[in-house]
Amino acid sequence: MLKKLVVGALVSTVVATSASVAFAQEWPAAKPVRVIAVFPPGGSVDQVSRILAEALRVQLNQSVIVENIGGASGVIGTAAIAKAAPDGYTFGVVFDTHAVNPALKPNMAFDTLKDLEHITLIGTAPMVLAATKGSPITSFAQLVSEAKAKKTTSYGTIGTGSLGHLAIAQMAKNAGFDWTHVPYKGGGPLMNDAIAGHVPLAVGSLFLIKPHADSGNVTPLAVSTSKRSKDMPNVPTIAESGFPGFDAPAWWGVIGPAKMPPAITSRIHAAVAAALKNPDVAKKLEAQGIDLVGGGPEVFKPFVEKQMTTWSAFIKANNITE
Repeated sequence: MLKKLVVGALVSTVVATSASVAFAQEWPAAKPVRVIAVFPPGGSVDQVSRILAEALRVQLNQSVIVENIGGASGVIGTAAIAKAAPDGYTFGVVFDTHAVNPALKPNMAFDTLKDLEHITLIGTAPMVLAATKGSPITSFAQLVSEAKAKKTTSYGTIGTGSLGHLAIAQMAKNAGFDWTHVPYKGGGPLMNDAIAGHVPLAVGSLFLIKPHADSGNVTPLAVSTSKRSKDMPNVPTIAESGFPGFDAPAWWGVIGPAKMPPAITSRIHAAVAAALKNPDVAKKLEAQGIDLVGGGPEVFKPFVEKQMTTWSAFIKANNITE
C-alpha cells in the first residue's frame, strides 16, 4: 500500500527535481560525500549503504565513501549524522531501530525528529524467524507446539529494541511463550553465531537471512509481514500461523542532519530516488527481498512518527528496558 501511495510522487519528484536540482551540476568536489552506515559491516544496513554509494558515485560524479559507525542499535552512528554539518556531504542509512531507540534510550544526544532530516524511505522487507544450525526445529508449527508445551528457548536479534526483538517479544508475550532475547551488535555478529549454532533462533530482515538460508546454514520458519514473501513463497507468515493481524516489516531509510537547506535535501533525495530506479541497483536490493519505496520527506517523516508511536506504547506497556 505504501509503495502504491508514493509511486506517483516518486516519479514526479525524480523527473522534475533530478533535472533541475540534483543533476544540474556536479556535486561540489571539495571533499568526498560520506554515507554513514549506522551498523557494523556484514549486516543489511552496511550492504544497502554500499549498493547506494556505488550508484551515487556515478550519478554525482563524486567520491562517495561508506563509513560504518555501529553501536547502541544505531544510536552512535545516528548521533554522528546529527552532529554533521548540514551541507550535503554527510548523510546516512538507518534501520527500523531508528524509530524504537527514542523510547529505549531517553538520554540520546539528539532528538530523532528535531535534530535529523528524514530524506528518503528506501524500502521495506519481511523479518524472518529462522532456526539456526544444529537446531531440531524445522517448522514454525513445531516451534509453537514446543513453546506451548512450556519449553524455553532463546532468539538472537541485531540488538535490543530492534524490530525483530520487539515483534517476536510481542508475539511471545501474547501467546505466553517463555523465550529469552539475546541481543547482538548488528547483523554480522548475529549471523556468525547463528551459523555456528550458538543461538537456537535468529530474527533478521529477509535481506540478512536469505543468503544464509539459500546456503543451508539456517532454516527459515516464518516471516513477519501480513503476506508471504515472493522470495520465500513456501515460508508461512506468522499471521497465518495462529497470530492473525501480525504485521511487522523491516525498513531502511536515508537521513541527514537537521537544518539542511531545502535544495540540498531535495538534491540528496532525488539522487537516492534515481539510484533506486536504476535497474542494477533495484535488482540487487529486490533480490534480497526489499520492496522499494523511494518516498521523500513527506512520506518518510510521518512513517517514522507512526513507528515511534506504535513501538513506544509497546515498550512502555511491557516495561522493556535494555
